[in-house]
Amino acid sequence: MARDIANELGGPDHVHAAAAKPAGVRELSLRSVLCGLAVAAVMGASYPYIVLKLGFGPNVSVVAAFFGYLALGIVFKDYNRWENNIVQTAGTAAAQTAFMCVLLAAFDMLSASQTVSFNLSLTPLESFMWLTSAGLLGVLLAVPMRQHFVVDEKLTYADGLAAGETLIVLDGRGAGARLAARALAIGAIASAAVMLMTEDARVLAWFPSITLAGTAVMMTTGVGLNWSLLSLGSGMLVGLRINVSMLLGMVISWIIAPYALLHYGVIKANFTKNDVLFWVMWPATAMLVASGLAALVLRWKILVKTFRNLSTASAGADSFPMKWVVTGVFVTAIALIVTQKLNLGLDLWMTTAAIVLSVPMMLVGLRVLGETNWGPISSLSNVMQVIFGALAPGHILANMVASGTTGTIAVESEALMQDYKAGHMIGSSPKNLTIMQLLATPIGAAAVSWTYPLLRDTYGIVGENAGLSSPISRRWAGFAEILSKGLSHELYMVPLASGFIAGEAIVAVIVPLLVVFGLVH
Repeated sequence: MARDIANELGGPDHVHAAAAKPAGVRELSLRSVLCGLAVAAVMGASYPYIVLKLGFGPNVSVVAAFFGYLALGIVFKDYNRWENNIVQTAGTAAAQTAFMCVLLAAFDMLSASQTVSFNLSLTPLESFMWLTSAGLLGVLLAVPMRQHFVVDEKLTYADGLAAGETLIVLDGRGAGARLAARALAIGAIASAAVMLMTEDARVLAWFPSITLAGTAVMMTTGVGLNWSLLSLGSGMLVGLRINVSMLLGMVISWIIAPYALLHYGVIKANFTKNDVLFWVMWPATAMLVASGLAALVLRWKILVKTFRNLSTASAGADSFPMKWVVTGVFVTAIALIVTQKLNLGLDLWMTTAAIVLSVPMMLVGLRVLGETNWGPISSLSNVMQVIFGALAPGHILANMVASGTTGTIAVESEALMQDYKAGHMIGSSPKNLTIMQLLATPIGAAAVSWTYPLLRDTYGIVGENAGLSSPISRRWAGFAEILSKGLSHELYMVPLASGFIAGEAIVAVIVPLLVVFGLVH
């Protein structure tokens, strides 16, 4: 869908006719900074629930642009698209930092596991220090990559193009802008109203979750309906292919699989949901990892081109000064090393290795994202788990924390590059965008650090009645658990092997064939 938008907007180097910013126009103004910090707090606090509930992080660049329009438009009448770009990038930076709630959830899942010895519980202050230092480092490392990927190579970044057009439309103050704002307000009010009336909100509880009528097996696995417009809205955004894939996965895992496991005596008649989850989780984890790696290998030309052309990147006149980048990277890297040593017990060399490895991880991820609009950072994090599993065999804490560090650093760059693309379209100053990103990242870290424990204690992350299951976290924790035991361990061999075979077959054979025949894009 985003790729089609890119084509409609004029290709990967699309720059709007209004990109020339008028002389003297305000951009990094006091009101744009204050509104940006407010939007960052809202998005940073709300994004963890969305990610943990859905299992993925929807693109937030366009959403942040709408929030910027509302935040600026409510108080000021003479704001402009460049100020909105500042507010937008603040919301995006905070949301990307808050996305790492998936790692905090993975820590809790491993701590609750009966098969490994793992106990890591971070206080909100410790989480804030960790995510802030890693997030700021990720923003700074993304600065030279913006020049290379957005300006020099002119990669598409389709969601960034859509966000740029959104900024322009909302700045028009015409019928289109008013209609878009009205639709946003109606959707937000409707979603909030429905949520307040559901059982999950713990407020009115008029609409309880519904378990589908059927056999005892379906009742045990909890197949049913949940009253929420969150999933409905996300389904409208992600497209048909992902929706169908998730529906198929649900049917196979929670309707078909339990009957098969019962028939062959793998589970007993008085099974629990977790008994099924064990046999579903390992092949699902393997399919996710194998699919991500296979898709990455299929794009090997993209990876070669990235490392070959990086050295030719030029410096833009209005870019964030490289001297500031070098100084900032040094300071934040030291802060991250000290934080992980004191609060997480990770050796200095492991943190240093994680920082170094995050650079090629970002290069690969941003190249793939720019050309395909698919962000592979979560899949690449599994590669980091394998690497740290080899560097520190059986050390599950090192595996989780070090791979989480590379993921936290790298994930900042994915959505921020979309905002850089939007800014390039309308002529925003990349230096001002970077400054706002640096200001907003600690806001996102604070929001998730204090919001996540509330969500965990209210809805639950593990257990039979967990309301926030977060498949990304389960994959991260499950893969660490596998590596701690060894891939040949009899406990994991059959489901793991079946998952890898299925994942490799789907991505390496079926999907390319569908692309060749023009059935998918």
